[in-house]
Amino acid sequence: MKLNVPREHAGRRLDHYLQRQFPEYSRSRLQDWIKAGRVLVNGSAARTSHTLREGDRLQVEPAPLVPLAATPEAIPLEVLYEDSDLVAINKPAGMVVHAGAGVRSGTLVNALLHRFESLSTSGGDLRPGIVHRLDRYTSGVLLVAKTDAAHRHLAAQFATRRVRKTYLVLVHGTVKAERARIEKPIARDPARRVRMTARLAQGRAAWSEYRVLRRFARLTLLEVEIGTGRTHQIRVHLASIGHPVVGDRLYGAPAEVPGRPALGRYFLHARSIRFEQPSSGQPVEVSAPLPPELESWIQGL
Repeated sequence: MKLNVPREHAGRRLDHYLQRQFPEYSRSRLQDWIKAGRVLVNGSAARTSHTLREGDRLQVEPAPLVPLAATPEAIPLEVLYEDSDLVAINKPAGMVVHAGAGVRSGTLVNALLHRFESLSTSGGDLRPGIVHRLDRYTSGVLLVAKTDAAHRHLAAQFATRRVRKTYLVLVHGTVKAERARIEKPIARDPARRVRMTARLAQGRAAWSEYRVLRRFARLTLLEVEIGTGRTHQIRVHLASIGHPVVGDRLYGAPAEVPGRPALGRYFLHARSIRFEQPSSGQPVEVSAPLPPELESWIQGL
């Protein structure tokens, strides 16, 4: 592909200009092409940060897509919503989103690769389509991008906090306030690296808002909305005010609730997510029903 740089784009970085011309590709992929010598400026290889001038002649030779490192697996998926840009999945508790330490198969990514012909590459070879994540034992709505352009659009919405995420959470104790906001920074726990903590003065800014939906003896059902997406955020914030999530032993929940069977997970469910459709800009809201194991457990209270 051959391009001539017009006056209005003079002064731009080479990689930034290419991303404007080829929005279907991620910037990292375009940068790889430049570093591999597949992009010539006036007949010569250039750096990704090369400043363009009016009239520069570009020659671009796209590289074939690298095969995804993750492999397809025939794992059932519940699709809540789908269009040409994205798909919303109802992730079950116990399913890991993508491969990581000690997990190489049975992930959401493995299932996605089997179900869909194409996914965005912006997340890398091990995380195709993944824009955001849910903890392993959190169920509910999760968005997956089909194209790099949709991925960038959704990622920008998450970064600027335009995505509304609401959760259903059952916690220990009687929550006094009907509504409240928790605003505490979250950092890695220096004593136990598998945990996060909101007890340090430092960390990444985070806020969670909750309202009481229903009260039980020694338990409270909450609806929680988060404006940030820190690791274990809801679990950490609620534990920090003395109300750990039912079943969440990592953050101080009792081993059992008297008179009730063990859950085998914690009671945290991503109930709905509201966002702008990447192509149309129209608002979309997707909801996931409470899983049967949580519904039956709470009905027994």
